[in-house]
Amino acid sequence: MILDDIISRTKKRVDKLPDTFPKLDGFCHASLEAAIRSAGQKNPVIAEIKCTSPSSGIIRRNVDISMMAGVLSDGGCVAISVLTEPFFFGGVGADIARVKKAVRVPVLRKDFVIDVRQIHESRALGADAVLLIAAVLKDRVADFVDTAYAAGIEPLVEVHTAEEVDYALATKAQLIGINNRDLSTMTINRSTTRNLTERVRETGRLIVSESGIRSADDVREMRPYCDAFLIGSSIMAHAEPGKKLEELVCA
Repeated sequence: MILDDIISRTKKRVDKLPDTFPKLDGFCHASLEAAIRSAGQKNPVIAEIKCTSPSSGIIRRNVDISMMAGVLSDGGCVAISVLTEPFFFGGVGADIARVKKAVRVPVLRKDFVIDVRQIHESRALGADAVLLIAAVLKDRVADFVDTAYAAGIEPLVEVHTAEEVDYALATKAQLIGINNRDLSTMTINRSTTRNLTERVRETGRLIVSESGIRSADDVREMRPYCDAFLIGSSIMAHAEPGKKLEELVCA
C-alpha cells in the first residue's frame, strides 16, 4: 500500500531530525483560520504547490517555487500549501522558507507528520500551519494538535472516515480537512466531504475540502458542504496556474 511506503520513508527522514530547532527570528505569523474566515464573497482556496504525486506522476516540471508562490498569491488564494515530502511528491522543507519570503498569505506545510519534531521543524522553516493526518496519527492526533498550538503553529487535521472524524473532534483543532482521496487506494470521491460534513459543522469547526476539485463547477457543487478548498493538481497542471486559480476563486 502506497501510504505504508510513504510512512516507511518518512520514518527514515525523521530519524535524522535533531531534538531541537533554532527559533526563527523576525517570524510574522499569518493565521490560516483568519484568512479563510475573511475571504468575503470569493471562494477561499488554499492553492497547493505540488510538482509530482504517486497518483498523477509529474504534474509540472522546472517549477520556480518563489515565482509560483507569487503567481498563486496574485491569483487570489487565501493561503499556499507546500508539499515537502521528497520521495513521492518531490518537495523539500526549504520550499517553505522560499514561499514564506515571497508572499504574505499563510503557508501550510503539507507532509506526513509522524513525530512531534516535525512540528517544531515546520515552525523553524517558517510554516504558519501544519497538516496532521488522522489516518496516520489515529489516537495520537490530539497530542500533536496540542503540540502544534503550543509551538505557535495552526493544525489542519485531515480526515477521510467517520472514525477519523471522531479523532479530529476530540482535539482542539479548529480546522478540519476532509480528504476526498482514500490514501490506501489513491482513489477520489467527492461524496466523502458531503457525507462527513454534518458532524463537523455541528461543532463550529471550519471544513476544508481536499482533493478532486478540478473546475468551477466542482467548486459550486461542493460549496454548501465546506468553508474552503485545498486544490493542487488542477492548478499546477494548467498552462496558466494563476488564471486557473482565479477561475476557482471566482466560481
